[in-house]
Amino acid sequence: MADTAHDDVKTLNFEAALEQLEGIVQKLESGRAPLAESIAIYERGEALKAHCEMLLKTAEARIEKITLSREGKAIGTEPLDAQ
Repeated sequence: MADTAHDDVKTLNFEAALEQLEGIVQKLESGRAPLAESIAIYERGEALKAHCEMLLKTAEARIEKITLSREGKAIGTEPLDAQ
């Protein structure tokens, strides 16, 4: 599969990509798509899945938690999953 076949996926927001992915899953699970179409939509599904994962990782990296002093006052932020 050429990466350029699904370049439009990169322009989708998370919600639109997820909606398309859910539609693909339903179509594949129904078993009603011919083999060639099933392969094509499966490949698109893979591109959509990768895009959704990338968007989620980007969002996760932006989430921060507020750090508090012993008195309970906000003193800064740190990554949500700081060790």
